[in-house]
Amino acid sequence: MRATMIDIDGKIVSTDLLTEYFACDIAKCKGMCCVEGNAGAPLEMEEVDTLEEEFNAYRPYMTPEGIEAVERQGFMVVDTDGEYTTPLVDDAECAYSYRENGITLCAIEKAYLNGECSFRKPISCHLYPIRLVNFSNGTVGLNYHRWDVCRTACTNGRRLGIPVYRSLREPIIRRFGEEFYKALEAAEELIKKQDE
Repeated sequence: MRATMIDIDGKIVSTDLLTEYFACDIAKCKGMCCVEGNAGAPLEMEEVDTLEEEFNAYRPYMTPEGIEAVERQGFMVVDTDGEYTTPLVDDAECAYSYRENGITLCAIEKAYLNGECSFRKPISCHLYPIRLVNFSNGTVGLNYHRWDVCRTACTNGRRLGIPVYRSLREPIIRRFGEEFYKALEAAEELIKKQDE
């Protein structure tokens, strides 16, 4: 029987990241991960300052409602678990989102891709559906978060044969470095051999 959590380079990793499939299919889901949910996207402490510093770069892409939400609530809010999250518009969509051709996208990322902002977007958004957990001993855990709005991404990933972690190569390297990504590749190969 295969373990459900494994230690990779001092991080506790759900094996689902290596064995389950995922490939975002934004044309079908319409960016609903930026709209639905009971709280905003998790933020790391240093990201809050960056959001404030870069505001004038990405503000032009935000909706008037999003700008108003940030001006009223601040660049982050504290959720019911005491975690920092992005502010929401009417307890629904992320304040930093906007719509283009019927798809909800990130205003911060739009500015970044246009070369107007040095910050891509919150790492929790970039890594999704990976959710990070910080344990009391300082260890970081990487979990696979299943959400109905990403059903088409699961179907698409299965069709293309792309494991969750492979679809998130860029954000994983952004957050943990190239060597950690290579360690995930090695762990995937090991699991495949165990399953043979």
